[in-house]
Amino acid sequence: MTVLVRTPSGRTLAVDESGVPEGAPVFLLHGTPGSRVGPSPRPTVLYRMGIRLITYDRPGYGLSDRFPGRRVADVAADVAAIADFLGIERFAVLGRSGGAPHALACAALLPDRTTKVAALVPLAPRCAEGLDWFEGMSRSNVIEYTAAAQGHGEITELLAPLAEEVRADPTRMVPALETELPEPDRHVVADFGIRRMLARNFAEALRDSAAGWVDDAVAFSTPWGFDPAVITVPTLLWHGDEDVFSPVGHARWLGRRIPGATVIIQPGAAHFGALHVMPETLIWLASG
Repeated sequence: MTVLVRTPSGRTLAVDESGVPEGAPVFLLHGTPGSRVGPSPRPTVLYRMGIRLITYDRPGYGLSDRFPGRRVADVAADVAAIADFLGIERFAVLGRSGGAPHALACAALLPDRTTKVAALVPLAPRCAEGLDWFEGMSRSNVIEYTAAAQGHGEITELLAPLAEEVRADPTRMVPALETELPEPDRHVVADFGIRRMLARNFAEALRDSAAGWVDDAVAFSTPWGFDPAVITVPTLLWHGDEDVFSPVGHARWLGRRIPGATVIIQPGAAHFGALHVMPETLIWLASG
């Protein structure tokens, strides 16, 4: 069941829970574009793990109000507001793809409340010193983030028509990825269940507009509002070495920047390989 949570500033955030009500609380932050109904383990799996999984629509996605001009750092206040509403003092955070920078923001800015953080196929900050940010990135993402760096006007013009197409037929976005997918990702999205899950996720994310997608892209392409180097909680970074959506160099850069981070680079895996490692990552987050 979806609950609407009001932030101190008066915005509404749409929140879902699954798993064990009294289990170890873990926030799962969705990808870009994405929503609270994005890919996650089945409730029966979460029950076996003893996990209370909390997901929500970032501002502008699904049923959550837009937050114009939001930065990656702004996620921390929203997660804290949801945790307060649910009566949760401390929690772990898992972010996949576009959710990964937001998960790192929680670790950096809520160190007394975040127990552990995991970032699967993350992006690094656009200003990451010594990193060729676009190296190994797909043409579509290069176009998207180049437009986002120019501000909301250009990126809205690019993404709004795509969001309209998804609203008309949510299955269109999943096959559209195939032209750029490396072989490992083709194997993952060939699974009918995963394709259906992704289509449902995209449909909910873009149900009203491309606003969340636009704001994510701009947030990734402008200063995040925090330095990953300040993270002190246990941190796990996972990446497939054939990823073309957020190239593996981003995880390597973050691994050098975040003190004590554990970095796992999996050969022969790519972006959607993160879906397969999510269950074991959740187990790590919930332990100890």
